[in-house]
Amino acid sequence: MKNIVLIVSLLTVSLYANLSVQQIEKMVHKIHEKRVGFDLKILQSTKNPFVVMEEDNNVTKFVIPEVKEDAKISLHAIMGGKAYINDGWKDINNSVMGYTLKYIGKRGVVLRNGNHIKKLFLHEDRDSFIKIEGR
Repeated sequence: MKNIVLIVSLLTVSLYANLSVQQIEKMVHKIHEKRVGFDLKILQSTKNPFVVMEEDNNVTKFVIPEVKEDAKISLHAIMGGKAYINDGWKDINNSVMGYTLKYIGKRGVVLRNGNHIKKLFLHEDRDSFIKIEGR
């Protein structure tokens, strides 16, 4: 097995050994050339490709969902193992705007949507921490 790998690697090296300096410089020059990309203005003006199907009275309607550009996820408080996110108390594995709440700590939470992870923290300048003391 080692002999086969050695022979294949030697053949590969010998095949690419006949490159001249000029050929290598041409390849490098092609890499450095500016490539034509997609114009951002055209991309922003495209319509949303995703639609939602609704069925009412045996009639199927295609509804294009509205995108909320200002939609943000805000952590307001943490108390008793629950987090107050946006406008409600959430527990672990609850859904928040497409994300799943995975961890609740003392000063922040972790949300996950597939491979996307968001970490939200309480503001330090506010008096966000509630302390309850007994008598």
